[in-house]
Amino acid sequence: MSMPLGKQVFFAGVAASGSCAILYYLVQKTFSRASYYQLALEQLHSHPEALEALGTPLNVHYLRLTDKYNFVDIADAKLKIPVSGPKSEGHLYVSSSRDAPFKRWNLQEVFLELKDGQQIPLFKPSRDNNEVKKE
Repeated sequence: MSMPLGKQVFFAGVAASGSCAILYYLVQKTFSRASYYQLALEQLHSHPEALEALGTPLNVHYLRLTDKYNFVDIADAKLKIPVSGPKSEGHLYVSSSRDAPFKRWNLQEVFLELKDGQQIPLFKPSRDNNEVKKE
C-alpha cells in the first residue's frame, strides 16, 4: 500500500528536523566537554569581580554556532560563551591554543564582556618565565 506524496514529504520533514536538532545538541555537548571550554569556566567561577558583576547563580547558555567569533581548529580555539546571572549578562571570550595535536590546551586569554560594554579580564598568561597570571 503506497503512501500519498503529502504524507511522505511531511514525514521526511519531521525526520530531517529531528536529525538537525539532535546534531545541534551533540555539537553543543562536544563544545561544553572540551578542556578549553572547561578551563575558561573555571576562571569565571573563581573570579570574585566577575561573579559580583553577574550575580549568582551563573547560567551558561548554548554557543551561537553561527557566530563568526567561535572558531576551533587543531591548534587554536576561540569561543564567545553567553553567560548570565541575576544582576547582568554578557559573553565570556576565550582564546586557547596548543603546541601540537593531542597535546594539552593552554588558555591564552579569558575575559568577560558585560552587556553594558564593561570588560573584566579573568586570565592572561604572563610573559615572564611561562608563568600564568590570574587577573
